[in-house]
Amino acid sequence: MRIVVKIGTSTLAHPTGHLNIRRVEALCKTMSDIKNAGHELILVSSGAIGMGVGKLGLRQRPQDIPTKQAAAAVGQCELMYVYDKLFSEYHHTVAQLLITNDNMVNETRHQNFTNTLNRLLELGALPIINENDTVATDEIVIGDNDTLAAKVAETVNADLLILLSDIDGLYTADPHKDPDAVLLHKVTKIDDYILNLAGVSSTKQGTGGMVTKLHAAQICLDCGCDMVIANGKEPANLYAILDGRDVGTMFTCK
Repeated sequence: MRIVVKIGTSTLAHPTGHLNIRRVEALCKTMSDIKNAGHELILVSSGAIGMGVGKLGLRQRPQDIPTKQAAAAVGQCELMYVYDKLFSEYHHTVAQLLITNDNMVNETRHQNFTNTLNRLLELGALPIINENDTVATDEIVIGDNDTLAAKVAETVNADLLILLSDIDGLYTADPHKDPDAVLLHKVTKIDDYILNLAGVSSTKQGTGGMVTKLHAAQICLDCGCDMVIANGKEPANLYAILDGRDVGTMFTCK
């Protein structure tokens, strides 16, 4: 299988903005094992701004663009250093791709991005993709890595996209407010009922929420790629998803 895994900021970092070392080590070990099993893996990683906030000692996520860009510049270095170190322990080579929306909408640049990505997979590397937040102000303001991950999955004809976040999946109601909320394990179409279930992000670290995840799901359904929303607090969920168990919410046309 060709799998895209997207990891959100709240999965990578503590509320302080500093790296959640135990969880990231477990995630990298699990993904390395999945790659060893013969699957092709692409990682879309959030966290540059969040980690930059922690490393710069800022008290909260910045609101102004220059400080966000500064935090991203610092945090991206830290993020890739960690990934390179951890994946190297399991003999996997990582490659960094920082892209902007232009890489998706400009035909020539999109083809170049596609060619590079496919060649990296052919060479056995593990591509790690993030938006280029240090220069792309539009992406910081309105972009999100859920949609980016879905577009990457579409670009490489992936079989599966897994969104790891701080939520278990899509519920019939807000589980923090409604004790009768039920986790939906399978969704086959994004209709008005599903859209009305979308709430807003509860985390101060990330920029996404259920709305962006449903947008990503629609992109995947349109191109025939399955998508799962699962909780990144349990790295073993990746194994369970590949084993076909009911973990999180699966979006599929099948």
